[in-house]
Amino acid sequence: MRQHYQNGHHRPDAGEAREMKGGQMIWEAIYQEGIDVIFGHPGGAILPAYDSLAPYEAEGKIHHVLVRHEQCAAHMADGWARATGKVGVCVATSGPGATNLVTGLATALMDSIPMVAITGQVPTNLLGTDAFQESDVVGVTQPVCKHNYLVTDVRELPLILKEAFYIAREGRPGPVLVDVCKDVQNATGLFRYDFAVDLPGFEPWPTVEEEAVRLAAELINRAERPLILSGHGIQLAGMSKELVELVEKAEIPVVTTLLGTGNIPESHPLSLGMGGMHGEAFANRAVQGCDVLIAMGMRFDDRITGRLDKFAKQAKVIHFELDRAEVGKNVTPHVAVVGDLAETLPALLPQIEQRRHQVWLQELNEWRNESAGRDILHVETDKLIPPFVIRQLWHSTKVSPNGPTFIVTDVGQHQMWECQYYIHDHSGQLLTSGGLGTMGYALPAAIGAQMAYPDRVVWCVAGDGGFQMTLQELAVLKQEGDLPVKIAIINNGFLGMVRQWQQFFYDKRYTATPIYSPDYVKLAAAYEIPALMVNHPQDVGPAIEQAMNTPGPFLIDFQVMEEVNVYPMIAPGAAVDEMIRRESPRVVQGYSGVEPSW
Repeated sequence: MRQHYQNGHHRPDAGEAREMKGGQMIWEAIYQEGIDVIFGHPGGAILPAYDSLAPYEAEGKIHHVLVRHEQCAAHMADGWARATGKVGVCVATSGPGATNLVTGLATALMDSIPMVAITGQVPTNLLGTDAFQESDVVGVTQPVCKHNYLVTDVRELPLILKEAFYIAREGRPGPVLVDVCKDVQNATGLFRYDFAVDLPGFEPWPTVEEEAVRLAAELINRAERPLILSGHGIQLAGMSKELVELVEKAEIPVVTTLLGTGNIPESHPLSLGMGGMHGEAFANRAVQGCDVLIAMGMRFDDRITGRLDKFAKQAKVIHFELDRAEVGKNVTPHVAVVGDLAETLPALLPQIEQRRHQVWLQELNEWRNESAGRDILHVETDKLIPPFVIRQLWHSTKVSPNGPTFIVTDVGQHQMWECQYYIHDHSGQLLTSGGLGTMGYALPAAIGAQMAYPDRVVWCVAGDGGFQMTLQELAVLKQEGDLPVKIAIINNGFLGMVRQWQQFFYDKRYTATPIYSPDYVKLAAAYEIPALMVNHPQDVGPAIEQAMNTPGPFLIDFQVMEEVNVYPMIAPGAAVDEMIRRESPRVVQGYSGVEPSW
């Protein structure tokens, strides 16, 4: 069961009232929360706080990572939070520093990532005067935060900080912003941190209705063609083990959302992989063919449902969901089980009967075999295609001595190929921007994950488009002592997913999608990072092994075929089983494939 936030003491001195400046209160709160790594960039309005940071760094209490762009501070905090399950922290100054956080905050909000952003603000007497580097940060960030604060009185700062971490963590997680005026950072007040947080109207953990759980169990026990649709909520609740127990007890196949990848080991015979816009064809057919659809910790977004009025109309829908606002928003369930999956799933398990569904599973297996022969890309030895790179990456990283490999992807074709061709056997193994689809996410988020687990293998997988949005963070890899993030650039000379849409829906008018890239090997050399360029399939495995065996960071520029598409694909306005699929089995871009030893 997930560890719920506890009011009261975090450290022995939490209840001791001490006089300190507002700037120090910020770091003391972070220290009290047990967070030892933060990501930020200083500036004028946050300088008093940074001046108070030095003792915390000197004593090893808090380590500050200097980013090269504030958006990347948010993405690093996001990656750190996804990897650890704790609240990530990013820091920026006022005006442009704070507004640069917006994309990262929106990314975290869409994917339910706990984060606290601390921003500096102009002094209280200058608020509303259009002072230098003033912006209405609270107003700007309200749509992309779970909550936010403007602090104009140092006496309120300790409680606000306590509430900010509480709100970010409790219930459905999300980002909270605390905007602190410069004079508040300089002011002196009493700090203590043993407040009991009391927020009337905030109900992070709804009471579970036993009758709803009973009705859900009754539908599941009667089902002949049941299917679980597993989302990010399973991971957030730490319920992967219980999910597998349910699946095996009642023999229920599982389709995952993008952020639910790895909730059940994908090598498990009852795992159907990812569904939705670029999900497996047989997974989408399963959604449209089941008689009871059990949605767990997911919000029925458009990428998983396709056309809503044709989505799973034959099925009784059961929705297990923490956030009441998501229940019935897109798909109206027959049974809604509102509450923490860490409570509702264990409550459901004893009520589920042992069942076998041989006819249903046999049909699914036939669909799976048909899809494997039609949709999976195959490769000739003299052609380098992205799926081959991803599968070779899996071969080289599937066994890791210090815990499962983290794969952190950017957004685009490579992201979908990663989901299709990398076999995820561990929950939380894939870190990616799901809801917002943020290009440039991969490198900074990979840095955050690596800072969280210095001994774990972390691979950043990015396209040539997204990588160029945040490549300046290569400097952080060096400044942090050769942080061992490994980087795979899937370089096809296009903004690949946009080009694919132009091919399918805009008569191949490739406007603004061909993209020039620098020589990434030389670019890496400028940052003193070893790198390789790979052009041929036979060189992929050895290059990955060289990267793995090289201490510190390593970059590989995979020069792949340009116009390779992700299949299958659901066109806009189409039903989830109305997919664009490969026209000719085992033929890709005019050449016939040979079964590789993948």
